[in-house]
Amino acid sequence: MNKTTLATAILVALSVGLIGVPSAQQFVARDPGLRGGPAGAGGALNGLSSAQKAFFKAGLADFEEREGIADGLGPRFNLDSCGGCHLQPANGGSSPAVNPQVAIATFNGARNVVPSFITKNGPVREARFVRNADGTPDGGVHALFVISGRNDGRGSDASGCTAKQEDFETQVRNNNVIFRIPTPTFGLGLVEQISDSDLVANQAAAAPQKSALGIGGRFNRDRRSSTSSSGTSVSGEMNRSGNDGTITRFGWKAQNKSLLIFSGEAYNVEMGITNDAFQNERDENPTCQFANVPNDTVTDDQEAQGAEARQAIELFTLFMRFLAPPTPSPDTPGGKDSIDRGKQVFTEVGCALCHTRTLYTSKMSTVSALRSKPVNLFSDLMLHAMGPGLADGVSQGAASGDEFRTAPLWGLGQRIFFLHDGRTNDLAEAIQAHKSGATRTYPASEANGVINNYNGLRERDKQDLLNFLRSL
Repeated sequence: MNKTTLATAILVALSVGLIGVPSAQQFVARDPGLRGGPAGAGGALNGLSSAQKAFFKAGLADFEEREGIADGLGPRFNLDSCGGCHLQPANGGSSPAVNPQVAIATFNGARNVVPSFITKNGPVREARFVRNADGTPDGGVHALFVISGRNDGRGSDASGCTAKQEDFETQVRNNNVIFRIPTPTFGLGLVEQISDSDLVANQAAAAPQKSALGIGGRFNRDRRSSTSSSGTSVSGEMNRSGNDGTITRFGWKAQNKSLLIFSGEAYNVEMGITNDAFQNERDENPTCQFANVPNDTVTDDQEAQGAEARQAIELFTLFMRFLAPPTPSPDTPGGKDSIDRGKQVFTEVGCALCHTRTLYTSKMSTVSALRSKPVNLFSDLMLHAMGPGLADGVSQGAASGDEFRTAPLWGLGQRIFFLHDGRTNDLAEAIQAHKSGATRTYPASEANGVINNYNGLRERDKQDLLNFLRSL
């Protein structure tokens, strides 16, 4: 064999993989997928008192309980339990692999049609309409189902209920419906106890680096008064309570101030159950009322003690407040060395400028288990303009249609669905969705500079970063 023939043979062998010489071009970083193994979540915080543990247990029972018509379910609702939405990888988590909304649509004879955007293996979703029929802003939750036709027995017969399910398919065709998936509730008691002053101090940190990448950092009410070095208008402000000016921090747009408000609103909006925080029915159709208003309240707190003297929304709150944060894996996926390198890359490309690794709770908490504790949530809890690619056109509080709270990343390794609407279960796709250019309606995403840095990485470095994220 002459030299030319030999060289050709070697090239052919390399191209078909007959010779085991690694090639960087052959390797493409991929999401390693849902991390297996123990949930590492769903339990109580360490250091709780016996009374606090009892409240946690009682709250968990209420969180898991399925509500029926006699409990005040409906007339309009999205699901019949908190636990059904927050189940992955344990109670308090995010959307499970099998969507319980499909089965609840026709449970006990209900006459609902499952909307096209609700699928068996898709995420649990709530639907919001961007605009009303007259073109004015809407943004509110439109419950997926009604109790009409359902019969739970024991006098709970809604066959005479005349509430009609909304016409979601028309809204889909009109591009007027957006979706939200459940946010994980692990460790939220710690998040609740981070002081406003610490959040403001964190906002001011690394200002030159943030500015260079087009990430907003000025703390004020004018969401686009800050301008990056590239001339792109940026935000970066936090949602503030309209009453006392304190920082709100719960929900996809940081629209809720406290876990108690979060609980009361979810009980009413997601299950249609009125309570002392939200006393008015969302649908006052008299043919569909089967419980007193508010549906959930303590009727005899003169004699009740302990958990019996607490309303469901208080127990939900205590369950979430005492719920421990998720435990990351030190070596899965990819091994410890890859995860350690990925952690470094996470900082180098700029992810950590918004996804702050650690904040600390206040010294002032009345619960010792929540006092002066590290909170490894990987979020600054701030609002950022995420560009037209992620914009949903819905305003909540001070957050506009393209703004979202920096999503906490702890527990990411065991989440199935990503982004506010659950559009993907691929972590690499979710990262790329953070990048989009400016339009007439919205400015460019504040994450563009960071995503450009990510895209410039070697594939092995990208893989280390993905492994790190899936280890959380």
